[in-house]
Amino acid sequence: MSVSFKPSPSFWRNQLRQWHWISSALCLVGMILFSVTGFTLNHAAQIEAKPQVTSWEKDLTDGTIALLPKAEDKVAVPADLAAAIKADTGIDVAKVAPEVSDSEIYFALPGPGFDEWLNIERDTGYVTYEKSHRGVIAVLNDLHKGRNAGPAWGWFIDIIAIASVIFCLTGLGLLWIYARGRRITWPLIGLGTIVPFILFLLFIHS
Repeated sequence: MSVSFKPSPSFWRNQLRQWHWISSALCLVGMILFSVTGFTLNHAAQIEAKPQVTSWEKDLTDGTIALLPKAEDKVAVPADLAAAIKADTGIDVAKVAPEVSDSEIYFALPGPGFDEWLNIERDTGYVTYEKSHRGVIAVLNDLHKGRNAGPAWGWFIDIIAIASVIFCLTGLGLLWIYARGRRITWPLIGLGTIVPFILFLLFIHS
């Protein structure tokens, strides 16, 4: 004897509630972060920040100079050279693919909210270094965009995006279920849907 399972309305309601609170828990902090940084990005011109610049110059030791790569080597530096450069300068270049020319080796080391670089003259071992940090707001704005934040942060953004979509869709499902008792539900949903299109057509679309 086969028994067929026919989900009841209460089953779907419970499922929507379950996934709604799970997705809200997952994306809560992320949604707050991306909402705040969305505002700061939209007002980036009004939120001015004075970059803090750190720069210095020094010479590499002879042993480190002997390890410098050839001009055609444009991959991440060997571990022994990276360790030697860090010992001489304090800068970690272990996972950076440098730009190598006949005269110089240039390391671009940007991150969220800052730009950093290190340049080495191949013949003399003369090092020039500079780091420009644009402040906390710039860090948050770059994290919003995923700029120079690495693959782990990219995965985090994707997970938050998926959780946010689930949160919104399950919320819409719950609105559908309880709309009978709240007459303002669909007018508000309609308003939230049509306003972006009106703004686009009137002020953005050419």
